Amino acid sequence: MNETILRTEGLKTFYILDVFGAQKVVKAVNDVNLNIRTNEVYGIAGESGCGKTTLLKALAAAIEPPLRLVDGYIFYYIDGKAVDVATLSPEAKRRLRLDYIAYVPQGSMSALNPVIKLKETYQDFISSHVSGKSKEETIQLAERHIAELGLPPKILDSYPHQLSGGMRQRVTIALAALLKPSIIIADEPTTALDVVVQRGVVQLLMDIQKKLKNTIILVTHDMGVQANIADRVGIMYAGKIVEESTTEKIYGDPQHPYTQFLINSLPQFGDKSTRQSVPGSPPSLIDLPSGCAFHPRCPHAMKICMEQTPDLITLDTDHKVACWLVGGEHGKTA
Repeated sequence: MNETILRTEGLKTFYILDVFGAQKVVKAVNDVNLNIRTNEVYGIAGESGCGKTTLLKALAAAIEPPLRLVDGYIFYYIDGKAVDVATLSPEAKRRLRLDYIAYVPQGSMSALNPVIKLKETYQDFISSHVSGKSKEETIQLAERHIAELGLPPKILDSYPHQLSGGMRQRVTIALAALLKPSIIIADEPTTALDVVVQRGVVQLLMDIQKKLKNTIILVTHDMGVQANIADRVGIMYAGKIVEESTTEKIYGDPQHPYTQFLINSLPQFGDKSTRQSVPGSPPSLIDLPSGCAFHPRCPHAMKICMEQTPDLITLDTDHKVACWLVGGEHGKTA
């Protein structure tokens, strides 16, 4: 089995906001336990506003005000040794992000300088990580890397705005993989791209993971993308992981009602019937419902769902669910 490369315990990451003199707490990540392994693609799926991007920022040690790590632990396993991110100095966190983690943000233009050519962006990136290389050597390294990933080296002479959205995204992903990071964290890499371009971006991620045998943590609300690339999937709702399993089990035998709605809403070849989406709207992360946060939208909700928050229990190997309908004295298979 693959070894652990990243682990969280009771992770709580909130936005602390001052709204007209009153403090508001947005519970974006609320008691999340993850165990992510080497050489796997771990997908995180859920509706917009469920805390996916905030979780990624915490995992990338990129927490800045008004975002705060309120509680819990984040451990990176470097050379087999667990490193608690909270104990690192700001400089050590910066080096961790530079040398160990690569972050692909939502929207490629936020990662690329719009007023310089891509080759200069690559030069800046390489010089900040690797000392002793001349300008010519950095350009050659960038060209080889781009060519190895099947992209035309001539694009390095372009400005970001001269490329299509899909090509910019591929260039950003290639930049993230340049120095062979152990973990690539990708936040909605296929957002605002048509399905044909999405395929190219997904294929590039798969090629990189196969070549480097590293770990990719992929966030997207597009369940189709997760089905094509992820080895395991965590379903996130209202700041919590409510179900986690292999991609095969998540899509073939979803147990949480929320996961079932997400899967059943996907179009299927030959099925012309109307697909049913999740009823209602996601709750406010400032004012979460009591008990299970999904109970106001759940057609199977019981009294205990309104009063007590279910734990994430293990059903069998690689399958965890947080639902009173599944297992236990109150439960039945949903």
